[in-house]
Amino acid sequence: MKAAQALLLAVAVCFWTAAGSDSARFNDLGHRLMCTCGCAQLLGECNHVGCTESGRERNELSAAIASGATDQQILNSFAAKYGVTVLAAPPTHGFDLVAWVAPFAVFAAALLGTILLVRHWSLGKKAMAGAATTPEMEALRAQIRRETEEGLDGGGTR
Repeated sequence: MKAAQALLLAVAVCFWTAAGSDSARFNDLGHRLMCTCGCAQLLGECNHVGCTESGRERNELSAAIASGATDQQILNSFAAKYGVTVLAAPPTHGFDLVAWVAPFAVFAAALLGTILLVRHWSLGKKAMAGAATTPEMEALRAQIRRETEEGLDGGGTR
């Protein structure tokens, strides 16, 4: 009698832990998939009134977990059926890696370009300030001063 009770307890624990792990997998996968109704919510959290997609997709997810498919197989099947946009995060391999890298690369290039441009401007100002003046340049500056002073005094030829 005790052996039968122990066996029954062992079977119940096995079913209970299997059910618990299926529930955890459902929750994990539900947060790695997007609802396809257009609400922009995760499948596990889609709760808007009148959603025609989330119930069906949750049933598909439960059936896939019950069939023993791996997480990657389930994600691949959803992506094949609904497109890659059903995945909450873009894949990190192949051409899809660009979706992860491109924004950071563009930001880094823009930052580097800005730094180089500001540095170029500041070096150009320093070079102009330290430039040696020639007698011709001094004569030209004096002529410009004379002509602008005449224009301000009203003594110009205008």
